Amino acid sequence: MCRWAAYVGSPIYLEDVICRPGHSLVRQSHGAMRCHTPVNADGFGLAWYGDRPEPGLYRDIMPAWSDSNLKSLTATLKSHLFLAHVRASTGTATSRNNCHPFVVGRWSFMHNGQFGGYDGYRRHAEALIPDEFYPHRKGATDSEVLFLMALGEGLDSDPAGAMARATAKFEALARQRGDAPHVRLTAAFSDGERLYALRYASDDQAPTLYHRWSDSRNGRAVVSEPLESDEAEWQEIPQKSFCVFQGEQVAITPFLPSPVSAAA
Repeated sequence: MCRWAAYVGSPIYLEDVICRPGHSLVRQSHGAMRCHTPVNADGFGLAWYGDRPEPGLYRDIMPAWSDSNLKSLTATLKSHLFLAHVRASTGTATSRNNCHPFVVGRWSFMHNGQFGGYDGYRRHAEALIPDEFYPHRKGATDSEVLFLMALGEGLDSDPAGAMARATAKFEALARQRGDAPHVRLTAAFSDGERLYALRYASDDQAPTLYHRWSDSRNGRAVVSEPLESDEAEWQEIPQKSFCVFQGEQVAITPFLPSPVSAAA
């Protein structure tokens, strides 16, 4: 599975999360410790917010540890809110369009996990994307489908509800046409003001997810794996949780998608 890290707070250099820590996201790209796939070499990506509502986006198919542009970019770019992702493909091609994060307007989104048997019902999953958002479909991943479904379910006005409805529809399709495990996911997404995250699975094996406030950075990191092994303040986010992070405030509520019938 993939690994990702997100940050919200006072502006910092992106390298302070992505490159510099002892177990940074770049280190996780070739030495992850809390997932079945220690190497995440099928591309990487960054989405960051600055003065404009829409985020900047940089993605490439190279392993994160071998891209000198990534090192230079993160060392000189500051942001108050950013998302970063290293990818381990679960079946779709290694291409820029399949690298996370995905961006539509002011929204950015990244995902770790799987919908079981997705290759067998990809066409049916794409049918769940509303016509309004289908032109934004560029790649072939289940992650991008989930994001576009959530936009169609009202992500702008109801982030938690929209993601729950999209996940429920996707899970119903996975149960009808796919394989177990039907859903295992963590996701992070943002509108440039708040950072949202969720952890969910149809069984009890949701991918790992942690968060920690740093007084030195005056901000919060939300990560697949802790960035330093000697920092005791990392808090594990419970399974089946939806989180909202803004400033020092944290709101964690249950994430329980209601069962629905597959529409495709």
